[in-house]
Amino acid sequence: MPEVSERVGAPDYDSAIVYAIPMRTRFRGITVREGMLIPGPAGWGEFCPFPEYDDREAAPWLATAVEQATVGWPEPVRDRVPVNCIVPAVGPERAREIVAASGCRTAKVKVADHPDSLAEDLARVAAAREALGPGGAVRIDANGLWDVETAIDRIKQIDRAAGGLEYVEQPCRTIEELAEVRRGVDVRIAADESIRRAEDPMRVAVAGAADVAVLKCTPLGGVRRALEVAAAAGLPCLVSSALETSVGLAAQVALAGALPHLDFACGLDTLSLLTGDVVADPLRPVDGYLTVPRATAVLDPDLLRRYRHPDPERTEWWHSRLGRVRDLSPR
Repeated sequence: MPEVSERVGAPDYDSAIVYAIPMRTRFRGITVREGMLIPGPAGWGEFCPFPEYDDREAAPWLATAVEQATVGWPEPVRDRVPVNCIVPAVGPERAREIVAASGCRTAKVKVADHPDSLAEDLARVAAAREALGPGGAVRIDANGLWDVETAIDRIKQIDRAAGGLEYVEQPCRTIEELAEVRRGVDVRIAADESIRRAEDPMRVAVAGAADVAVLKCTPLGGVRRALEVAAAAGLPCLVSSALETSVGLAAQVALAGALPHLDFACGLDTLSLLTGDVVADPLRPVDGYLTVPRATAVLDPDLLRRYRHPDPERTEWWHSRLGRVRDLSPR
């Protein structure tokens, strides 16, 4: 478990704010994104593990918030990072609109929304390709929902519909399954959950299970820890969001800015999935790029009032969770 250090100043946990922001479309099974904003000497950090994560799995998320609120991030090696647009499980017309309006040259398309989704997936991916044109890149994300046989079959069909996929993200749950799928298709395999939810994030590279590593610094324990994971993985890396507000998203962009090599567009256009934000100048891409932040975000008082969690019981639940996770973290 990553250490949550309080030696360089300390976060003001008692002043942490619980937020609730509705989603534009159901994503990862949720319709409202919840989390906590924690102030510290370097600014604000965000603690927003998903509700199904237990306290031990949530500990790295707190480590990331503490890093952000107390010491900030390493110096970047680039000023901006390319991003992909995100196409949720929507119909083809809406998919085409999202891609066309994004300004991005890469589209990440969600698939496997339900067991019989193949026809919908094919139409959605084809629409994304049409909107991008032949020069753009289409990637898909199955969130580990396929078995090996299904993954191999559907990847081949979707690859044809897409006119060639850039990669497939997490087609199956385990690294052993990823390795088997990788041997059965001619499309790159990217590992996401297999890295961030593994006891040993390096196993995906050792097992020959992936061609690309998708990093999320929030569940890996911070920007510095994620850079260590990237160095040890021995794979091309990109950075993806954990569905944060601009506060937590800034840490992800900082990681993308600090990676020595960045060969793929990053999955950081996730504010488009939320109906609001807590900062006046949100981290939204311009012409397919995000500017790497040099400092933590400044909260907007009016937006903070709007999105402060309205439910006292839920607010108390988050504060209780924060206390439990702090107790797990070595001092």
